[in-house]
Amino acid sequence: MDNNVHKRHEQRLLHRCLVWFGADVTQALFPGLMEDISSGGLAFTYAEPGRLHVEQRLTVRFSLPRFDAENRQAVVGITRTGRIRSITATGEGTYRIGLQFDMPLSFKPAEEAARADVCHAAALMSSDRQDR
Repeated sequence: MDNNVHKRHEQRLLHRCLVWFGADVTQALFPGLMEDISSGGLAFTYAEPGRLHVEQRLTVRFSLPRFDAENRQAVVGITRTGRIRSITATGEGTYRIGLQFDMPLSFKPAEEAARADVCHAAALMSSDRQDR
């Protein structure tokens, strides 16, 4: 069992999307696959861990849904800097990289996703009642 789970202050949103990372935005960027995210950091997978090490500073760019009940396809682009806190082999030829943001997001992605799902479900129920 992952001992870090007990240290978490908020639920992580399981979200798979492309994440670009590098030493900074003016340097070469490399693609990874986001696994999950919270306001304080994210985890992504990458196939070449030799260029990364724990405590290394990175800049990451990624997109998240806007969690808008009206437009479920809307996304927002985010850029954050942070430090690698963990590098773990996944056993699938890739490595899971845990990155802690220097400045947390201004929202909690898992809570926003849950709130948007509830609002969307309520809107569907309301629409269904009006159609009757």
